Amino acid sequence: MFHLLRYPLTGALLLLLSALPATAQINMEEHDRKPYYFGITLAANQSYFRLTHADIFLHQDSIMVAEPLKTVGFNLGLLANLRLSNRFDLRINPQLLFANKNLFYKENYPKRDTEKKVESIVVSFPLQIKFKSDRINNMRVYTIAGMKIDHDLASNKNSRKAEDLVKINKTTYGYELGAGFEFYFPSFIFTPEFKISSGLNNVHIKDPALRYSNVIDQLNSRMIVFSIHLQG
Repeated sequence: MFHLLRYPLTGALLLLLSALPATAQINMEEHDRKPYYFGITLAANQSYFRLTHADIFLHQDSIMVAEPLKTVGFNLGLLANLRLSNRFDLRINPQLLFANKNLFYKENYPKRDTEKKVESIVVSFPLQIKFKSDRINNMRVYTIAGMKIDHDLASNKNSRKAEDLVKINKTTYGYELGAGFEFYFPSFIFTPEFKISSGLNNVHIKDPALRYSNVIDQLNSRMIVFSIHLQG
């Protein structure tokens, strides 16, 4: 994940360092009193499943390994921030996520390695509480916590294909935790943020007729996200 993000992270760091010397001037001082404001989100994600094996996995010798793989995708989104107090904000950050949560199998009969791609195009609706520090010149630290509902537009739940499928439900709900920094420039706020996102419900649709599916009991979504918010 960090290997793939090294260029945007380096660019973000250089931009932030260029802003640090400008501590004599307080940028966008009136922004702290705004009742609400908006922004846009650009993000990279690393997504995968937390996999729990079914009982049948231990009682068969056809599939020896079934495990999740981590893949990288990206997010595009909007942001709306409502000021609740000097310390707390309510934040809505709807996003469109492009991600794969792939599964790896090592088989005995026939002897081969197989990777099943589980493609996802997700519309995500997070609702978060933001706890923010005092502003230090043109910088502020914050943490977020909240709940989300995801709807997978690419779900194969109703597919009639057999044998090589693992069916995934359309809807996921879960929680998010994260932290970030707000850097105030003269005309916008640059906000890098890291968060973890965990699904609470099992999205695996069990089907004993599907050989790659019947060795799995539960699949829970997991995601690590690095976001850049641009706010005005």
